[in-house]
Amino acid sequence: MAKHEFRSACSIARTLEIFGDKWTLLIVRDLLWHGRHTFQALQDSAERIPTNILSERLKRLEQWGLVQRKAYHQRPVRYAYSLTDEGKSLEPVLLQMMAWGHRRLGGGRFDPATGRHWKAAARS
Repeated sequence: MAKHEFRSACSIARTLEIFGDKWTLLIVRDLLWHGRHTFQALQDSAERIPTNILSERLKRLEQWGLVQRKAYHQRPVRYAYSLTDEGKSLEPVLLQMMAWGHRRLGGGRFDPATGRHWKAAARS
């Protein structure tokens, strides 16, 4: 895990120093549930993360021990990315965020257990 001088003693503030932007958790989502494991596949996600941001976020996740990369092609070197056990431990957080968004924001829902998508129902 990366050595880091946090700006706050608050655990929420510290967590937001790692995950405080939309891109980071979307990368985790794609690695966890959507089978996107290459730079190109992650970039091709519906949200279209810019390449410079994707590169920086993958490096950050790797430094924190949440993502690991392994070369799958040598010339040029290409990497496959996967979540470590520590990265996979974020699944309950993502499931809670997804459920909240589904209930409160009328968002779509993806069930990672079945791989099925549901269209959002009216807000409750």
